[in-house]
Amino acid sequence: MFDLIIANGSVVDGSGKPAFTADIGITGECITACGESLQGAEYIRRIDASGLTLCPGFIDAHSHSDTYLLLEPDAPSKLSQGITTEINGQCGGSAVPWLGEARLPSDWNSQTYPALVDATLNKSSQTGPTWSTVAEYRALFEAVQPAVNSMQLVGHNTLRAGVTGYEPRPSHADEVKLMVRRLEEALDMGCRGLSTGLLYQPGKYAERCEIEALAAAAAAHGGIYATHMRSEGRELEESVDEVLGLARRTGVQVQISHLKASGKSNWGKLNGVLETLNRARAEGINVQADRYPYLAGGTELDIVLPPWAEAGGRDAILKRVRDLSMRAQIIEYLDYECGRDWEQVMIGGGWSDLVRSYSGCTIAEAVERAGISAGELVCRFIDADEARTGAFFFGMCAENLSRVLDESWIMPGCDASLRAPWGVLGEDHPHPRAYGTMPRYLRLMCGDVDGCAQLCSFEEAVRRMTSLPADTFGLKGRGRIKKGVFADLVILNRNDLLDKASYAKPHQFSEGINYTIVNGAISYQGKGHFTGQRRGVLL
Repeated sequence: MFDLIIANGSVVDGSGKPAFTADIGITGECITACGESLQGAEYIRRIDASGLTLCPGFIDAHSHSDTYLLLEPDAPSKLSQGITTEINGQCGGSAVPWLGEARLPSDWNSQTYPALVDATLNKSSQTGPTWSTVAEYRALFEAVQPAVNSMQLVGHNTLRAGVTGYEPRPSHADEVKLMVRRLEEALDMGCRGLSTGLLYQPGKYAERCEIEALAAAAAAHGGIYATHMRSEGRELEESVDEVLGLARRTGVQVQISHLKASGKSNWGKLNGVLETLNRARAEGINVQADRYPYLAGGTELDIVLPPWAEAGGRDAILKRVRDLSMRAQIIEYLDYECGRDWEQVMIGGGWSDLVRSYSGCTIAEAVERAGISAGELVCRFIDADEARTGAFFFGMCAENLSRVLDESWIMPGCDASLRAPWGVLGEDHPHPRAYGTMPRYLRLMCGDVDGCAQLCSFEEAVRRMTSLPADTFGLKGRGRIKKGVFADLVILNRNDLLDKASYAKPHQFSEGINYTIVNGAISYQGKGHFTGQRRGVLL
């Protein structure tokens, strides 16, 4: 007796080998039969997958859903593109451990989260986190029971803020020791590694010895080091050298986040960077990378401020923007000194009516509409949104995207938290990658996007979405289709695959994903139908 039989599908098993027709039998949360005909077997439910393709569930190698899984556990934007597992806690920002002066990123911190009260889930609790430790977060995760699996990294910015606050200074030796101890405690509680966001506060103030001490601790626990490097533009090559030097000294496994060359003047650096990374891999350095299949990045608008104006975190930023003298200096910098092309910066999610009225507009378009300078407009947006405005930065080229995706050790990652077209997560204006990354990646790799050459076979693309990240992050029993592994599966129609989300209208589900199955539970049945069956686990 099987709980579920998937019959007659074209199986792409995640190994990169050619597809084959097979029947799959699932009992509980595992695949218990694969390959043989199951005609005549007893079952509770059967799916005829004739004409469809069956793949391992896609693994989002770079995600930011740590806290949003507690708000929208059906994970609509992820399930609808075939994602069954997320690697969270990226770019130095994680939901745990939440200690000291550490604050969640502003979009997370503005939400109201459930809490566990005497082991009972209270669904309407308080704004901001209702947990502190990894154990408390795990208990809440298990009580909410999200639909997708999550592997949790510990963010360096979160660790550092909990010890030093947001002061723009190097850490002291005793502070580094405390960070290391808290990282080790989190790893002992089940987190799987360390992430850094060295472009962001307060991590940008960390000296190399601080990062090395933490990376060494992660390595000693068998953990991975995922890094948003210090620079992805002007100092890209130096940042790559820093990462590889760290790997050589500590032996830590490295995952470079969203590998790219940002800014037209830096595009020519990419080939050399890839050559450097391939030489390091040939030397035995354990380094991989991820990348989203879009030409614009996304982060908060206040990253455009001069360094002195963004130091100290959100409260300090708002104080300076609201001080008339300092605001004038910021405007002077943005209008005449920073050299930024405002046609390449688009307003994303906003929290105020003012900013939301400009969502989807470039700063250049907004300037023409508002009749004020870019510097003044940026200050007004940051002020109105209390430093929570999202923005998209169009600083990459299509040729480099193809060059990155052509590398067999680079896997796709959304670089986005989950979203839904409804509720509190449907009120903002996210990057389209939140909804469309995996179908778009498959289409790009297979040459199904206008003007793009085929980079690899469909089977190889699926390998990079499944077994490659599973092996990289140590996800045992995931990323492959074979007897005895967890039943994380995607059933799709290759002819119908389409990423519909756009920068102008991001809240659109992808097409072509017929079923998403997580640990044996059919959680998504296509065309926006979420079943409410959820078996996701914190890995």
